[in-house]
Amino acid sequence: MPRNVKLVTTLIATLFSLLVSPAIAANKLKVVATFSIIGDFAKNIGGDRIALTTLVGPNGDAHVYELKPADAGAVAAASVVLVNGLQFEGFLQRLVDTNVKKASIIEVARGANVLREEGHSHGAYDPHAWHSIPNALVYVKNIADAFCNVDPSGCPSYRANAVAYSNKLKVLDQEIRSSISRIPENRRTIITSHDAFGYLAHEYGLKFLAPQGLSTEAEASAADVAALIRQVKRDKASGIFVDNIGDKRLAEQIARETGLRLGGALYSDALSDQQGPASTYIAMMRYNVMTIQQGVLGRPASAGKEAAK
Repeated sequence: MPRNVKLVTTLIATLFSLLVSPAIAANKLKVVATFSIIGDFAKNIGGDRIALTTLVGPNGDAHVYELKPADAGAVAAASVVLVNGLQFEGFLQRLVDTNVKKASIIEVARGANVLREEGHSHGAYDPHAWHSIPNALVYVKNIADAFCNVDPSGCPSYRANAVAYSNKLKVLDQEIRSSISRIPENRRTIITSHDAFGYLAHEYGLKFLAPQGLSTEAEASAADVAALIRQVKRDKASGIFVDNIGDKRLAEQIARETGLRLGGALYSDALSDQQGPASTYIAMMRYNVMTIQQGVLGRPASAGKEAAK
């Protein structure tokens, strides 16, 4: 083929792709997820049929997140807004009241087996329901239903993706149960800086104590910390961990005063970035359980990214 023909052909192909790409993007279902864990669920179910915006990104704290002007625009343009619910997102009502025009607001925790937890800023229930795999399966179903309702033509794809992803979660559930079964029962009391792991404890037979409440907005008082230190000594806790959005100083103080070794960082309300060990929900759950197991049993706490996959 002569050189000029090749050049013209390449130019035509480039122009065509530039014209077609915006059209494809415009036809995608516009979805907003309030934070990274829900965003990961949405990606797995929506695949390339959705255009996803996640408001609170990796390592972000949804408890104290400040809305940005771009967030309002994304929500105003969305067809589906995925929220955890259970009063987890403190910014949610302001966002919805001012910006939602056409979107379906979907509380993905609806129907999950939630834990009652009185006397905190989130209301009557602990909102961190995703730390139980059976609850995560409820999240997946709710998201697939929401996508099908708004985009019926894509429903077969959403359903197939949801089934494939749910099967992975069921395998993960069995892995977690097997890993925790190897921790002696008298060594399953664990300290974390932020009380976000109640569902992991309830579902898999662990016990978590924390100086901070369910929200990182809550400040732990000196009396709270002193009471926790007494409880740690009484209950013979086996490990202390920080979490990726909590206050590391509290954990360090408790470690100094109890003699417990810091056992590494856990991911609670947010995924890590792509370079971190918890860049997806499945990687996060595996990494957290691996870190707990290794920290409690006295092995190295950081096995690296590969072990979390």
